[in-house]
Amino acid sequence: MDVNFRKIDIDQFDEDAFQETELYEPDPRSADEVLAEAKQRQIAVRTSLNRGDTGGALVTILENAPYGPYAEEAKNITLQTLLTILNSTKSTEITGVIRTLSPDLQDTLMKYLYKGMSLPGWGDISGSVLLGWHEKLTEVAGTGSIVRAMTDRRTV
Repeated sequence: MDVNFRKIDIDQFDEDAFQETELYEPDPRSADEVLAEAKQRQIAVRTSLNRGDTGGALVTILENAPYGPYAEEAKNITLQTLLTILNSTKSTEITGVIRTLSPDLQDTLMKYLYKGMSLPGWGDISGSVLLGWHEKLTEVAGTGSIVRAMTDRRTV
């Protein structure tokens, strides 16, 4: 049986076919700008954590999250920094910290939780932490946050 027909991209013949780049506004920053900003935020987060300001650190890392296909290194730095915040937060403080976040930042946090759970090896290190945050975030933000995180094309 010939299966070569499965390799044909029929969307190339359809002028109305959506491209991935048409589904959301591209990040106006260049890849170098995004990377430099991610490194600056990593330093700011460490400073906030040293002061004991977990909520401020979380807001710092979640605002202006890098997205798009050209910001992979910045995405990884942001994820590593976020996991540092999540791992350093006491379980009794999680709900209070989540309540201080705006709904948009809660949705961004949900995206990062799912990204952390999806990567091989990351779940082994902090899987229980990610699940604990997921539980508390769902309690505060509701299941709508899950739906918005799953359907948003701007992946983190």
